[in-house]
Amino acid sequence: MTSGRRGSHLARAEAAQLGGSPEAGVADGAASAMPSSPLRVAVVCSSNQNRSMEAHNILSKRGFSVRSFGTGTHVKLPGPAPDKPNVYDFKTTYDQMYNDLLRKDKELYTQNGILHMLDRNKRIKPRPERFQNCKDLFDLILTCEERVYDQVVEDLNSREQETCQPVHVINVDIQDNHEEATLGAFLICELCQCIQHTEDMENEIEELLQEFEEKSGRTFLHTVCFY
Repeated sequence: MTSGRRGSHLARAEAAQLGGSPEAGVADGAASAMPSSPLRVAVVCSSNQNRSMEAHNILSKRGFSVRSFGTGTHVKLPGPAPDKPNVYDFKTTYDQMYNDLLRKDKELYTQNGILHMLDRNKRIKPRPERFQNCKDLFDLILTCEERVYDQVVEDLNSREQETCQPVHVINVDIQDNHEEATLGAFLICELCQCIQHTEDMENEIEELLQEFEEKSGRTFLHTVCFY
């Protein structure tokens, strides 16, 4: 990596968002530039409720082809006490969860933001989805905590390879609260926009992640799996 290219990915993405053309003189090899082929993105947390859905919401509004998932065996939402979570099956719809909590304690779940979150979620898709049950292919999978990252990588590596298409799995730790989910979602969106505008994703992604680590002060994990 040469120091002369430091920050070039961030500058390229920012210029693209502003409608500029920082790569106007780029060589013919740019025909394979990412913008001509939208990234297939997945965002994954544990229960497909807060962090992954906040990112799903923002990425969708930015025009990305995005899906979101959880990796847990059940969906868990905060309950009346730390040791008394509300536990649901992944087949339970967001609307059913909303009505269940509304019935249990409207004041509590309004005050802690859970009803607002579920209302947001049901406007995006009907129910949470479990990553291990999805066989669709993605270019980029972003996870919100290291445990989820490990579960995603383990699942991908356990599948029988069919196409040998690479998928980049990237983790950035995001605390599971509403404020951090929002900040994390914008960071994930900015990262996706930068990757979208790389000319050679396979060879530029490590340098890009280093730039993001220095800019955000967060540590990113990255590996490549194959379908």
